[in-house]
Amino acid sequence: MSYDKLQGFFESTTGQIISVAVLVILFAGVLLSGKKQKTNTKTMVVSALLVGLSIVLTRITIYSLPQGGSVSLFGMLPIVICAYFFGTRRAVMCGMCVGMIDLIFKPYVIHPIQLLLDYPLAFGAIGFAGLIFMAKKDGLIPAYLFGVLCRYICAVISGVVFFGAYAPEGFSALTWSLWYNVLYLAIEAAGTVVLLLIPSVRHSLKRIKTELQV
Repeated sequence: MSYDKLQGFFESTTGQIISVAVLVILFAGVLLSGKKQKTNTKTMVVSALLVGLSIVLTRITIYSLPQGGSVSLFGMLPIVICAYFFGTRRAVMCGMCVGMIDLIFKPYVIHPIQLLLDYPLAFGAIGFAGLIFMAKKDGLIPAYLFGVLCRYICAVISGVVFFGAYAPEGFSALTWSLWYNVLYLAIEAAGTVVLLLIPSVRHSLKRIKTELQV
């Protein structure tokens, strides 16, 4: 299937319906995920709020690059907070929901694998921040940076495989993808780390986590 046909499909009513159906399934997974945790109303509501917050913040664009990718206002942080509150599995599902909603609002699809790498997998990978919390329960900054790294890996693979032709003269597809994707992700990550360095922010998140466990 050509780029034009794929792009047209995801912009069509049928494509939007299928995307929403997948989103509903993922969102149900968010609400029901977690073996060790009791899935109660409070957990479900907070999970939904974090998905919504990530979507809103992701849509607040500070800077956009010409070939895709943008610096948002802490858009990745709510997914990491979900990992902090509820663990890796729920955070990955939350991230995939955010990725699917991003696909619905602004699809850019040239290949099915690229779709997965740039949307559900890229945002879902941020949820792997929960793996850091397993070793360091209050390691918000290391966990956040690990989540960003996971998304960066997805972006680099997509860039090499599907967008290597856009590399300027003198750059290989890999080198260009490494530099290009670090431009926007590193800037957003730096701003978020500054936010997380504020003691009151960390203490507030820790207090909310404690209240959710009651």
